[in-house]
Amino acid sequence: MTAIETKSIGSENVIDEMHRVFGAFRETNDERLTQIERRLTSDVVTEEKLTRIDAALDDTRKRMDRMLVEKSRPPLAGETREEPMSREHKAAFRSYMRTGEAAGLKTIEEKALSSGSGPDGGYLVPVPAEREILRRMANISPIRAIASVREISTATFKKAFCPVGPASGWVGEADARPQTASQQIADLSFPAMELYAMPAATQTLLDDAVVDIEQWIAEEVDVVFGEQEGAAFINGNGVAKPTGLLAYPKSTVAAWGWGKTAYLPTGVAGGFAATNPSDVLIDLVYTLRSAYRQNAKFLMNRKTQALIRKFKATTGEYLWAPPATLGAPATLMNFPVVEAEDMPDVAADSFSIACADFNRCYLIVDRVGIRVLRDPYSTKPYVLFYTTKRVGGGIQDFDAIKLLKFGVA
Repeated sequence: MTAIETKSIGSENVIDEMHRVFGAFRETNDERLTQIERRLTSDVVTEEKLTRIDAALDDTRKRMDRMLVEKSRPPLAGETREEPMSREHKAAFRSYMRTGEAAGLKTIEEKALSSGSGPDGGYLVPVPAEREILRRMANISPIRAIASVREISTATFKKAFCPVGPASGWVGEADARPQTASQQIADLSFPAMELYAMPAATQTLLDDAVVDIEQWIAEEVDVVFGEQEGAAFINGNGVAKPTGLLAYPKSTVAAWGWGKTAYLPTGVAGGFAATNPSDVLIDLVYTLRSAYRQNAKFLMNRKTQALIRKFKATTGEYLWAPPATLGAPATLMNFPVVEAEDMPDVAADSFSIACADFNRCYLIVDRVGIRVLRDPYSTKPYVLFYTTKRVGGGIQDFDAIKLLKFGVA
């Protein structure tokens, strides 16, 4: 059972560990396939061993992800050059967080002509802390890490687009230029919705001068924000939250039109075809136009990824491959695989796999400013920090994504 042992390993060995476990996975799966060919069924012991190795493979990948997050965090010590206003803002913010004294923040936000400050809306966290929260969220929220992100200062971002393409044509040098038809222009709206978290602190922690308050608030809210928005970016219904990738109307590739996401069926309800199951994945990739296919990625959850790990090419090579370096994704047919636990499990008529150029497909809008409102009264003796940010999202290019439907048609 050495192939499925888990142990504490350093970042320099985690890639070797991943490849070692996947080697054991391939060996055991090949043994299972040989048993099926000989006896039309596989041994129970082999199936159990494969399941344990598959779980070990997932565990190793999770440790890789944790190491990457830890590696990306800046050291606690060390100061950087800051503008006087930034230093003043940080000092005033720390005073507010520790004691509730808001006079300094009120003065700063009056200078900045902020329109939403005060007890009702809370106070803006310093810009470095805001950037740190957003950077950490990108390591937690899978869609934020691969989508296009834009900062806005208004409640809604509107993007103009042309559903039928620009009017154009060919003419000779001396030919008359015919009048083109009126261009059809429409717009997409991306409203920024409010996301909140409410971490609690003891007064002892707040009185401790060694504690970095900005870093503490970032550590408390980054996971909560990341998980909440990650779920919304995939399944959100657009009501008080972003509109998710899977929330739009869907149609077959042949009947596709703007405003819908196209899908390709596997031909089997709740599964892949019995013979050549990986063929539909190849078809899915090539339903994308070449302009999108160059930067395409697969999106699925861990259970779905476990299914496709068993797929092999006609040459006997596995289509799924583990990451080559720390921080790199696993690949499927040389296309990166992004793991998102909010993607649905494989079931009848589920849309469990997406293949897309997510940078062109999905747009995330962040309204500038993360606000904190201090509440020392609601849960005495603890102090609550009502932290809010405004974020929206939705599909901006419906031609850049294709879904795999686990259904007959």
